[in-house]
Amino acid sequence: MGKHSKQSEKEIKRELNKKRKEEQKEEKERKKRQKAKEKKSKANEDEKKQKGFEYKEEKYKEKKKSKKPRKIKKVLLTILLIIIILASVLAYKVLKNGGGMKGIVTTIIGSNIEEIKNLDDIYVLCFGKSQNMTDTIMVVKYSPKTQQASILSIPRDSFVGTNTSNATAFDKINSKYQISPQKAIDAVNDLTGLNIKYYVTVDTKALRDLVDAIGGVYFDVPIDMDYDDSSQELEIHLKKGYQLLNGEQAEGVVRFRHNNNGTSYSTEYGDNDLGRMKTQRAFIEAVLKQTLKASNITKIDNIINIAKEEVQTNLSWNLIKNYIVSVMDFDTANLKTDMLPGTPGYYNGLSFVIIDKKQAKEKVNELFLTTSDTDSSENTTYVNNTITSDSANLKGQISKVKLEVLNGTASKTRYNEAITQLQNQGYKITKKGTTNITKKTVIIDRTNNVDDIDNAIKSLLCTGYVQNGENNSDVDYTIIIGTDY
Repeated sequence: MGKHSKQSEKEIKRELNKKRKEEQKEEKERKKRQKAKEKKSKANEDEKKQKGFEYKEEKYKEKKKSKKPRKIKKVLLTILLIIIILASVLAYKVLKNGGGMKGIVTTIIGSNIEEIKNLDDIYVLCFGKSQNMTDTIMVVKYSPKTQQASILSIPRDSFVGTNTSNATAFDKINSKYQISPQKAIDAVNDLTGLNIKYYVTVDTKALRDLVDAIGGVYFDVPIDMDYDDSSQELEIHLKKGYQLLNGEQAEGVVRFRHNNNGTSYSTEYGDNDLGRMKTQRAFIEAVLKQTLKASNITKIDNIINIAKEEVQTNLSWNLIKNYIVSVMDFDTANLKTDMLPGTPGYYNGLSFVIIDKKQAKEKVNELFLTTSDTDSSENTTYVNNTITSDSANLKGQISKVKLEVLNGTASKTRYNEAITQLQNQGYKITKKGTTNITKKTVIIDRTNNVDDIDNAIKSLLCTGYVQNGENNSDVDYTIIIGTDY
């Protein structure tokens, strides 16, 4: 019995160990299955996440793709709106500047109608240069308010020395340009009694390019021209008559003096230099007339570029741009031209023109210091584009005018120059004095009834503005010479 009891206990233990091992094995299997299940579950979740990301990305791309055309459309609409605004602003400025082609040019070059309305008369000394020689010298005056212009040719051989007995080539006026344009301006001012400040030098290349830019110039060539000069690279071969000239032919016309056989213009027309100056004035009128055609206004940018690159001047662009617009209204019927009178002669074997000071003063009065009504020219006649009226009426008035001249320049030299200029023209200066420095020259009219004198003084000084003042028995006009003189 004891033996059977011990055996029974062993079997029970054995059964219990077996059962425990089975339970452990089952637990291990259960954990393994749980782990596999969790792993599978996680894999499923990762797969779902990946699919969800790809889905969202696809949706985002689709959304972005659908928005792109709308974005491009929005940009195009914005650009179009900006263009419309700019065009509206430009159209407004063009209309404000008078509209039409003139309004367009005014706006494009940066001017405005108010500045143009207030433009003063301007004097410019023009030089025509070839191989650094100034064969052409002209005084040009343009009056924007009256749309009148005058051109006075200065003979290139005009004597500007002190004594003809020891005259040299340096006593010719065109030699002064070789020193500086200002020296030439000073010499012309001495001859004319004017106060010119500005100059323009046009090389023959600029002339050729300008003529070609406007499609040529129709001109009545006065005589058959047949001349060659290899040293100046000049070949002139033209028949008399009205014809279309290109740039090279135009250069030949304005430089021609005589033919290879020595013949030249007729005596009645003006021989050699005199004839050349007359032809030059007529040609300038033709160029102006054809440049100002409506068909050439569209070429204004090209013309301005030629001027900027090939023309020398002391005029600023801010000043020039306003006159460019104003001259669009100019009618060449209002252009007066002539030549400074003088007598040709030879001194020390050199040819000169001795300017007659009295006649020169009268010619300056006729061209520059008198005003004329373009609708009424009973006191003025023209022969071959040359003014032939006398200025006796103005001359008579000037001799009776009493002036008070005050120095507002702070420069005694400039003040004395103004005094001399006025006296040389025949004005009587009864009072002199000094006043505060004044920027702008003022002409105070104390008579309030002689407009011609107002304009004559202003034109002579080439500056200033007129205002009315109180009557004064001692003086008719008070002139304050400003720093602009």
